[in-house]
Amino acid sequence: MLKKTLNFVNVKKQKKQKTENMEKRKIQFSLVYRDMFQSSGKYQPRKDQLERIAPVIIKMGCFSRVETNGGAFEQVNLLYGENPNKAVRAFTKPFNEVGIKTHMLDRGLNALRMFPVPADVRRLMYHVKHAQGVDITRIFCGLNDTRNIIPSIKYALEAGMTPQATLCITTSPIHTAEYYANIAEQLIAAGAPEICLKDMAGIGQPAMLGKLVAMIKAKHPEVIIQYHGHSGPGLSMASILEVCKNGADVIDTAIEPLSWGKVHPDIISVQSMLKNYGFEVADINMDAYMEARKLTQEFIDDFLGYFMNPSNKLMSSLLLGCGLPGGMMGSMMADLKGVMDAINNNRRGKGEEPLSEDALLVRLFNEVAYVWPRVGYPPLVTPFSQYVKNIALMNLLTESMGKPRYTMMDQSIWGMILGKSGKLPGPVAPEIIELAKEKGYEFTDVDPQSNYPDDLPRFIEEMKQNGWERGEDDEELFEFAMHESQYRDYKSGIAKERFLKDLQAAKDKELQKGGNLSLEEVAAYKHAEADAIIAPENGTVMYEVGGGSEGAKSIDPAIGTEYKEGDRLCYLQNQYGQTLEVKAALGGKLVEIVASQGKKVRKGDTIAYIRRK
Repeated sequence: MLKKTLNFVNVKKQKKQKTENMEKRKIQFSLVYRDMFQSSGKYQPRKDQLERIAPVIIKMGCFSRVETNGGAFEQVNLLYGENPNKAVRAFTKPFNEVGIKTHMLDRGLNALRMFPVPADVRRLMYHVKHAQGVDITRIFCGLNDTRNIIPSIKYALEAGMTPQATLCITTSPIHTAEYYANIAEQLIAAGAPEICLKDMAGIGQPAMLGKLVAMIKAKHPEVIIQYHGHSGPGLSMASILEVCKNGADVIDTAIEPLSWGKVHPDIISVQSMLKNYGFEVADINMDAYMEARKLTQEFIDDFLGYFMNPSNKLMSSLLLGCGLPGGMMGSMMADLKGVMDAINNNRRGKGEEPLSEDALLVRLFNEVAYVWPRVGYPPLVTPFSQYVKNIALMNLLTESMGKPRYTMMDQSIWGMILGKSGKLPGPVAPEIIELAKEKGYEFTDVDPQSNYPDDLPRFIEEMKQNGWERGEDDEELFEFAMHESQYRDYKSGIAKERFLKDLQAAKDKELQKGGNLSLEEVAAYKHAEADAIIAPENGTVMYEVGGGSEGAKSIDPAIGTEYKEGDRLCYLQNQYGQTLEVKAALGGKLVEIVASQGKKVRKGDTIAYIRRK
C-alpha cells in the first residue's frame, strides 16, 4: 500500500514538474496581416499602404513573424493594376532589417494560383521570393498529398528559404491525429524543419489538435510548430490553448478591425490568455496597436471596404456542420442567391412551396455533408472547398429539375475526383465511380506534377518578343509565368481601368444604398463638386491623336487620373480636320468619362467630370 502511495506521489510530482516546465515555455506570435484581408474581401492593401503599416507593426513589439505575401495575394495586386513584386519587396524590407521573419502562403502543386503550375515555374518561385526578402514558405496541398509538398520543400531549401510543411486540418472519421502525424513524419523526413497546422475553417477539434502537436513533438522536439486557426465557428481560442499546452511554438493572430468573425483571433486576447496561463509571451505596445488599427481602418475606408462582405465580420456555429472555410460564406451566399430563383421556379412548376433563403442554406449545408464523404473527404480548403460546395449547390438545382445528383460537374471537379490533383484521403462512392465509367473517364494515381511539364521557355521567348524586361532576379518572368492572363491585363493597363470602374460602381452602389438615392441622384451627388468639361464645338473626342474609336478601351485615361490647372484633357477634331485642345479646367481628379475615345460630341456636350481638390 505504501509503495502504491509513493508511486502515486512520484507520478503526481512528475506531472507537476512537466506542467511547470511547459508553462514557462516561450510562445511567439505571427501577424497574418495579408490573410486578414484575404478572409474579409477581394483585394489587398496597395504598396504605399503596406509601406505605411510595416513600421507600426514593428513598433507593436509583439510579433516575431509577419505574413507578407503568397497565395492569391500577389494575383490580386495584378487585378488592380499594381506590380506585386514591388509591393512584396517594399513590405518585407523593414521586417528584414529588424530581424522579424517574413512568411508566405504556398499552395504546393498550385504555387500561388488555383490550378497546377509547371515544375520549372515552381522552382523559380523560391529563388525569386528569397531574393525579395521572404524567409519562410508555408507549403500546403489541399489534399495533404505529400507528392505535392515534398518537391517544394526541396526547391525552398535549394533557394535558401525555410520550408514550413503544412497539414490542412479538418474533422472527419479519416482525419485523426494519427493520420496527420504520419504525414508530418514524411514531411519532416523530407527536410521540413517546421510544421504548420492550417485550420482554415476553424473546425479542428481542440482535443485532436493538442494530441497531434504532442505526437509530433514527442518524436521531433526540435521541429517548430505554428498554428493557424480561423475564428469562424468559435473553437479557435480553445484550440490555441490546447496546441500551446502540448508544445506549439508560434501562433498566428490578427488585429482589429479585421480580427474575429471569419478571420483570426486578436493578438490582445491571445496574448492575455497565454500570459495568464503561465507562458512567456511578448508585451504589446498598445499605442502602436491603436495606430495600426487606425491605419488599417483607413485602408478599408479608402477602397478595400467596398469589396468586403459584411457577413465575414460574423461568427457562425453553422460552419461546424458543413466544415466550409469561413471566408467562403460570402461567395457561397451569392451563389445561393443566384440559383434560388431557378430552384423555386422549378418547385412552383411541380406544385411545391418555394424555399426561403434560410431553408435553402440549411439544405445546402446538409448536401455538403452528404457529398463530402462520397467524393473522398478532401480537406475543405482552396480549391477543393469550392469544388465540394459547387457539387452540392448544383445537386440542389438538378434535384429541383427532377434530375439525378452529380449531373452538373465541370472538368476541374472531375479532375479532383479522378486523382489528377493528388490522392483523395478517402474512397470515392461507387455511384460516382460508375458515372465516371459511363463518361469514359479514367482514374489515375500518377504523380500530379507529371501532368504539367516545364513551360518557362515559352514565357521567356514571348517576353523577348514583346520587349518586356525579365525584372530583378527574374521576378517579372516569374509573375508572367505564374499569372499569365492577369499579367497581360496588368501590362496593357486594362486591369487598372477595369478596377477603377469596379471601384466607382461599388462607391455609387454604397452611396445609393446609404442615402436611399436614385441612380440619377447618385450621379448628381458625384458631380456636385466636379467641373464638367464641355465640348467647345462639334467634333470627335481623341485622348490620343489617331487612336480611333477601336482604341477606346486602352486609350481612355484612367478614372482617378490627376490633372493640374491648364493641363490638356483631350483633343477635339472638328469636321474640317482641325484638332483643338480641351483643357482640364482648374485641374483635379478625373471622376467620370462621358465621351470615350472616338465618340462624336456636339457643342456643349459634357466630355468628362473632374473633381477639384
